[in-house]
Amino acid sequence: MEIEIREATLDDQQVRALALDHVTQMRAGSPPGQAFALDLTGLDDPAITLFGAWRGDELLGIGALKRLGAEGAEIKSMRTRADALRQGVARALLEAIIALARAEGIARLSLETGNGPTFEPALALYRTRGFRNGEAFADYENTDFNQCLHLDLSSD
Repeated sequence: MEIEIREATLDDQQVRALALDHVTQMRAGSPPGQAFALDLTGLDDPAITLFGAWRGDELLGIGALKRLGAEGAEIKSMRTRADALRQGVARALLEAIIALARAEGIARLSLETGNGPTFEPALALYRTRGFRNGEAFADYENTDFNQCLHLDLSSD
């Protein structure tokens, strides 16, 4: 069965559970004050479109597009269930987020993520899609524990 990407809501218990797991995992794996994952309140914002990756009725992953105004937009809360890794879930979510950003005329898509071996699979995906390391944006700082990546959509 194929992966279907569609908008998701926090009213869905599977979505809530995976979003909470994302926050918990990010806080557990980051130094104090260095986890920037959105909690449920942060994801429940009109500037955010939340997507779910589904196989039938089963949620495999989530990802969100957060609009930043003149700065562009940001990818937030990308999380694939552990038992669904390496099945194309993150790639499908990323493509849906990029497509929405393009459709809305967003010129630059950015994200903040961690450093180190744990983050290498995600970094490889982002870099394969054209994201490049760059300056900090929004309220982030580049540190030894995190980094900011950007994708220029204006030249596509």
